[in-house]
Formats: sequence, structure tokens, C-alpha cells
Amino acid sequence: MRFEVWAPEADRMTLHCAGATHALERDPERTGWWTGDADARDGTRYGFAVDDGPVLPDPRSRRQPDGPDGLSAVVDQARYAWRTEWAGRPLPGAVLYELHVGTYTPEGTLDAAAGRLEHLAELGATHVELMPLCPFPGRHGWGYEGVSLWAVHEPYGGPEALKRFVDRAHELGLGVVLDVVHNHLGPSGNHLPAFGPYFTDTHQTPWGSAVNLDAPGSDEVRAYLVDGALAWLRDFRLDGLRLDAVHALRDTRAMHFLEELSTAVDALADDLGRPLFLIAESDLNDPRLVTARAEGGLGLHAQWNDDFHHALHTALTGEGQAYYADFARSPFAALAKTLTSGFFHDGTYSSFRGRRHGRPLERTRVSAHRLLGYSQTHDQIGNRAQGDRLSASLSPGLLACAAALTLTGPFTPM
Repeated sequence: MRFEVWAPEADRMTLHCAGATHALERDPERTGWWTGDADARDGTRYGFAVDDGPVLPDPRSRRQPDGPDGLSAVVDQARYAWRTEWAGRPLPGAVLYELHVGTYTPEGTLDAAAGRLEHLAELGATHVELMPLCPFPGRHGWGYEGVSLWAVHEPYGGPEALKRFVDRAHELGLGVVLDVVHNHLGPSGNHLPAFGPYFTDTHQTPWGSAVNLDAPGSDEVRAYLVDGALAWLRDFRLDGLRLDAVHALRDTRAMHFLEELSTAVDALADDLGRPLFLIAESDLNDPRLVTARAEGGLGLHAQWNDDFHHALHTALTGEGQAYYADFARSPFAALAKTLTSGFFHDGTYSSFRGRRHGRPLERTRVSAHRLLGYSQTHDQIGNRAQGDRLSASLSPGLLACAAALTLTGPFTPM
């Protein structure tokens, strides 16, 4: 079996595979890449040592059976026998359900969650949006501290369990979307810096040094992220990806990383013959994210619309702290503007930010289904001091109003 790894600053690379060591050779055709062959099959454990350093997991590992710090395991993608023929389910007309595998069932596994998918289909959902599945230290977490960006958290069941989950979802007519995090990695178990310049001090984010999208070495870092996204969509037959906090992707190159990603995903959709889509989380209120590339946009297919949430939340609860302050002055007018214009902040002054924010969304170029509307999300609940949901404070009548506006409004409901 051929093993390969990108480590441009290494003087030598060693493959540790099934208890044996193998010296890797530089790839003469790809700068910074090392390759070598070893006997391996599905489940074989392996890792790489950079110079005289410790044995580390593969940056492109597809399975981490012993957690982020353990050895990687070979995964034979052809081993799973898919049961369901799936032509895909497009985003227009969709109803998404955000699901956290660890809390959706008492067992907290993908197999247990698959056993409850019929309930979501009967509820009227068309797609399940899974919160991040990449490995992270320990058993419990939101997933936004993941580190091995190509692998599935082992306590959830690993890669085979995800395939069973997707197979069952497709059997019920449900599409599956996965939340992926490209803007940072978790603080524990992140071994990428040992291999190469995956991060850069040129830009800083709330999590520290930015993922390297525009500094020296960024071609391979971008390829690492794009190839990983395509692997999720192709190997697990996913229908789309939700891109976490794209406003934290620092990229000054002429072709933005998101444009490169959307181009690759659209090409994969053509190859597979089924629709695939990318949904951005962004607080920029920049319609260029979801404007077609041919019209000067980045070509993403949809984005979360926090303005709808904030306007709806303020109108129903009367809250006016923090970012709700901009909407609290006239909450029903803010809600009406958001429903008709897409964004409330479309270049208007934001007292919360102390500056103007956003730009107008041209409805002739960006249809309403490209914005996702929701009354609650993991962020809007989990980031509250007590983690309280709307059901903790609103009457059944007001909860019905929230559901009605979300489900019958112009946006794709979640």
C-alpha cells in the first residue's frame, strides 16, 4: 500500500506501520511530499515521525481509533456495501434539522441516532445537519474543537457508523449535511504544525494563529481542506457541508479559498450526478458569499441568516442586550425588513459594532432560499449564560409564532 505525507520542512520522514518502520523518500514530482510502500489493510495502525520526533497520526487520517493522539488506522472505503441508491435532494424546498450526535440519544452514537431518523422524516424534515464529527479529546463535546479533519470521532462509532447513518437517512428520503470547521483546530491533539506551515502568524483569529490560506505553503494547506471536503461528500455520500464561521477564514489571495472550494464541490456534483451544496455561517452580511461565481461572487449555495434569528428573538422575547440592541429599537419593523430584504443590516449603522454593517442583498441575483432562517441554533442556545431555549420562557402561542414564521417565511427553514 502506498503511504504519502506532506512535510516540506523535514529532513527525513519515517513511516511506522504495523510495528515496522519504513524510511520514506521524497516525491520528485511534488515539492514537500514524502512517499513509501508498506503492507497494510483495513484497520492497520500507522503513523509518521518527522526527523527524530515522536510518531504522530496522519494529517489526512480517515480513522483515529484511539483518539487524536493515537495512531491512525487504514480505512478501506470500498468495504462498506451501500444499500440505498440516492439521487440527492436539492436545497430549494428543504427543511433542515440540526442534530448533535452526542446528545440526540442517550447512547450518543451514530447508530443510535440512525434509529431515530424515522421520527425526523415524519416530522417533515428533508435534511439532517450534523454538528461536527471530527475527533476531539475525550468523549463529549460540541465538535468545534476537532483536530483530525478527515476522520470521524470514534466514540460516535467511527467511519462505518457514519456510512450506516447516511444509508438509513437516504433510505428514508433524508439528505445529510455535515458541519465542518476550517477556520481553526482544537487546542489539544493538533499535530499539524509538526508537519508543515498549516498555520500563519500573519493573521490572528479568536483561536490564535490563522489557518494558512495565503502565506508560503498555503497551496498545500488549501488542498488539504478542499480534498478533505470532497472526501466527506464522496466517500460518505453526504449531500452538503455547513462551513463554520467563514468570516474567520483569513485569505488575501486573488481567488478566495471559498471560491476554490465551491468550484471543486460543483465539479464533484457534476461527476457524481447529484446535487451538492455548501452552507456558510457568516456574520458579515455579505451577499457575495452566495452570489454565483459568474457574477463575481464566491459561489456558495446558502448561508445562515442571523438577522432573521435576532429580529425574531427580539420581537418575541423583548430582549435588547448585546447584538439584540440593534433590533430592539423597533423589533417588528426589523423583522419585517429582514423578511422582505433578507438582511436587516445591509449597510445600516450597528450600535453593537459601532459602525455600519453589511451590504444590500439583490433579490434578483440571490433568491431567498439561499438564506437559512431559524428561531434557535446551537450557538444561540449554547452561548447563553444558562443555555435556555425559547421554550423556557415563551408561551405555547409565541412558540407557535416562532415556528410559523420560520417554516412559512421566505428562507430555507432550519
